Amino acid sequence: MFVVKEKKFYPLYIAQLENINNAADILLTQFRDTNPEAQKEYYKTIKMLETKGDHITAKIYEELNKTFVTPFDREDIHILASRIDTFLDFIHDCSRKHVMYHPQKTYPELLIIVELIKEDAVVLLDIVKELENLTKKHEYIVKQCMRIKEIEHKVDELYENFISNLFINEKDAIELVKHKNIVQALEDTTDRAKDVSDSIRSIIVKLA
Repeated sequence: MFVVKEKKFYPLYIAQLENINNAADILLTQFRDTNPEAQKEYYKTIKMLETKGDHITAKIYEELNKTFVTPFDREDIHILASRIDTFLDFIHDCSRKHVMYHPQKTYPELLIIVELIKEDAVVLLDIVKELENLTKKHEYIVKQCMRIKEIEHKVDELYENFISNLFINEKDAIELVKHKNIVQALEDTTDRAKDVSDSIRSIIVKLA
């Protein structure tokens, strides 16, 4: 009976990340599309996925309250679910800002960062699919967590170079502010992905 209760968290984490992968796919499509009306429709879809994500997270909390024996520390279960949900919230915020500010163009650097957000989502989904085998697959999971860290460092570098060039080359003050806020939202999103991987690494350390 206890084993059954333990395993029910794993499919919920997977559902969270599958939902996020869908949102990340749409975000990338939104940034590639130059049609403002199409961008609004993509945003509406991401907003629906964000609401769906809230329901999945609430389900994890509900199951946690009903479960006596958990696969790892109860607080870690809660923190991991919360940080995954926050990652989705930030993807939603990127989409919202992109539609709200409606920049005149999309810089290639921004597309690269959105592609890396998508990679974050793919890698995190791969990680949570292995959570049930945490003790056996811990080396592989740590390696995947390191990839999330590498992405975060790469985005930091892209962000710094982009901001520097933006202030040098963008002569329209309004467009400058738009792109500054959008790239900040994108950079923050990769930070949230790293928060998720940090939570998983913390769980591995506790179980070692």
